Amino acid sequence: MDRITKEKRSRIMSSIRSVNTSVEIKFRKLLFANGLRGYRNHYPIRGKPDIVFVSKKLAIFIDGDFWHGYNWKRLGKKPPRKYWQAKIDRNIERDKETMKVLKKEGWKILRLWEHDIKKNPEKCILKVKKCL
Repeated sequence: MDRITKEKRSRIMSSIRSVNTSVEIKFRKLLFANGLRGYRNHYPIRGKPDIVFVSKKLAIFIDGDFWHGYNWKRLGKKPPRKYWQAKIDRNIERDKETMKVLKKEGWKILRLWEHDIKKNPEKCILKVKKCL
């Protein structure tokens, strides 16, 4: 399955940040600069959204291109190892399940891709404003 031992894989994976990533911090600074305040970071609801406007019931997920499988099948950028393919497939499924549950609970969900925030942050801010 994998060339790396379980222990080494665990050590590698534990060093990868899941909160306060550079893209997330950049986006929070953009929100602040655009006067969008009153959000919470990592509010404890299903799926652990990165940013939540609790009073507006808006959950924002900032999805990393690799970890959440941005068009990896269509673009032919599938990871070479079955280990990663299975992991990313599961992440995609979990994202769908989370969105379904949150929508049933009355939440609006906004998923932003890492590359969109980097290349066109203004468009992402407009999406947030539209949802609010």
